[in-house]
Amino acid sequence: MVSLRFSAGLRPLARAAVLAASLLFPGLATPVLAQAVDPLPSWNAGATKTGILDFVKATTTPGGPDFVPPADRIATFDQDGTLWVEQPVYSEVAFAAFRVKALAETNPTLKTEEPFRTAVSGDEAAMGRLSFPDMKKILMLALEGLTVEEFRAAAEAWMATARNPVLNRPRTELTYQPMKEVLELLRANGFRTYIVTGGGQDFVRAYSEKLYGIPPEQVVGTADAVRFGYDTSGRPVLRMEPAVLFDDLFGGKPEGIHLVIGKRPIAAFGNSTGDRQMLEYAKAGKGLHFAALVLHDDGKREFAYGPAQGLPASEVGTFTQKLYDEAKARGWYVISMKDDWKKVFAFEP
Repeated sequence: MVSLRFSAGLRPLARAAVLAASLLFPGLATPVLAQAVDPLPSWNAGATKTGILDFVKATTTPGGPDFVPPADRIATFDQDGTLWVEQPVYSEVAFAAFRVKALAETNPTLKTEEPFRTAVSGDEAAMGRLSFPDMKKILMLALEGLTVEEFRAAAEAWMATARNPVLNRPRTELTYQPMKEVLELLRANGFRTYIVTGGGQDFVRAYSEKLYGIPPEQVVGTADAVRFGYDTSGRPVLRMEPAVLFDDLFGGKPEGIHLVIGKRPIAAFGNSTGDRQMLEYAKAGKGLHFAALVLHDDGKREFAYGPAQGLPASEVGTFTQKLYDEAKARGWYVISMKDDWKKVFAFEP
């Protein structure tokens, strides 16, 4: 049977109708009630949407062969390119470039030395073509010397006004509505949802709860080094250091899941080669599991890049043909942004 928790996200009128029906007709089958409102309204009908719904139903039906106890209902999501826009460059890199530009006012050499010169220019398309080592240099410079509280305050302040230069929208509006519906559906059915990202853990924790309903302690990311000490008043603080303590990409994602969560997920969502091992890890567990990759094949509503399926190649969020073929062979879902999503963003009509 379909859990009644599917109705958690219903509009007030629909919830009232469901409640009234349950009171008047206590013997009514729950699937009828659950189907009163579509829990994934931003998804087009198709194999992927059906697969998500079937997976949730199977793992939450008591007594069913694929039932999973709530304590083991763990779902992990990459962030950049999976939960929100990552083009033309990762938002964290854009944030770091903003800070480097400010630092360049007192350190003019940053205006002439690469990769800082590109960061100071503010050209996000150019930043997106930088190598990962160069992006890391920008990220490390931007956090050096800050306490964790100062870093979070800076990230929050930047996020409050930052806009995507291509889509010309606030970055906070560029979360994928279909994926947010999946997050809500899973949580309504007893799942714990985690972000497992190659992005900076402290950066994502600054907004994860506000944007996705995922608290900071459920964010696993690339961890920058911190050092304990005291400020000028003697107050204990943690200060950021320009070094990576743990890199949460590729094989680092399963390692981070083990270190922070302590359980293998039964569902995993990603969009690039950096997520491959996380999906492998999730699917290798016992029982029913779900794995999916978002393919950015909609250049009209968002961006089109791959290079899978003949899409333009990208250094940001690379999705190779090899990964595409492997996903199909392994039975992982490939989510076509163009075909599977009725709407990409909440602001679309």
